[in-house]
Amino acid sequence: MAKEYKGRVVVPGNVQAEALVTHTGFNTLANLKTAGSFLNRKGVLQDMNNPEIYGKLMPGKALCLPETIGSTTGGMVLYCASVMGVGPSCMLFSKKADTLAVAGAVLTANWSEHPIVLVDGLGEEFLQEVKEGQMITVRDDGTVIVEDE
Repeated sequence: MAKEYKGRVVVPGNVQAEALVTHTGFNTLANLKTAGSFLNRKGVLQDMNNPEIYGKLMPGKALCLPETIGSTTGGMVLYCASVMGVGPSCMLFSKKADTLAVAGAVLTANWSEHPIVLVDGLGEEFLQEVKEGQMITVRDDGTVIVEDE
């Protein structure tokens, strides 16, 4: 049986994607940089301090997270990843999204062919229940449906 959650719509959209889950803060720059380059072009997550997602691919995934952390470049990193086609299809926050993540998602919605839908305030239960690989459906009204495994 699918579970349904309702959050606050920050960047609307309808999307269906596979869940990529982290229970700790998502450091945008640390995850998407590579040695000698600002961004890695494959979307392989690089933050060794986050073993849940280290080495996994992010492109097109439903990134389920509590919050973003790290550098003030976070919004621009999300925008650049989106333009390169390696960003997530959506970011689903259990907590309130920070201004840098919101800025990145708004930039992608307006200036990228690969927008990032953003819904926040989904609650701790959402993050405790969702598992990597589950199919997630996001509706433009902030409804998030997590399919059974």
